[in-house]
Amino acid sequence: MARAKVVAFVALMGALGNALFVLSQSVFTIGQVALDLSHVATFISAIFGGPLLGGVVGVLVGLGTGLYFGFIGGSLGLLGLIGLPVGKALTGVTAGFLSRALSNNASPSSRRTFLVVLVSYVPECIFMVFFFLVLVPTFLSPDVAAFLVPLLTPILAKAWIEIAFMAFLMGALAGNKGFVDFVRGFLA
Repeated sequence: MARAKVVAFVALMGALGNALFVLSQSVFTIGQVALDLSHVATFISAIFGGPLLGGVVGVLVGLGTGLYFGFIGGSLGLLGLIGLPVGKALTGVTAGFLSRALSNNASPSSRRTFLVVLVSYVPECIFMVFFFLVLVPTFLSPDVAAFLVPLLTPILAKAWIEIAFMAFLMGALAGNKGFVDFVRGFLA
């Protein structure tokens, strides 16, 4: 029974993350900039379920992003479908490890969760630099690379703003006993 609840939780978080991504592309958009909150599901999974659940949900959340920027609204193709989920999984795994290392089996605190969320994006950020500066020019046409590589700086700036927002949100959720009990009910 416990395994079924964890699978249901992972599916729920994957769906939540992709729904938040779709909403970001249609509702949370100002001009050309969309506020992508899809990592909220990754952070919930990682902080409460650990690195494995964080990584799995990160991949699931990244599939929507990879499909969109790979084939629907972008030109990354298969590289996006593979690379973007890897980046999101890095964040999930890192958040899970950091949360476990800093928790000492205690409930997550607001401040600790805020810091975990901020720091856990660093590996994905480094991966995105590698993705845009190495993988894009290597695997995509020179015309596509010439268009995409200059987008790295604004993409990362926007991403850090989103991560800071999600750090505050996750800190608030970690401090909410009702939310913590609800999530732990799935993972107990």
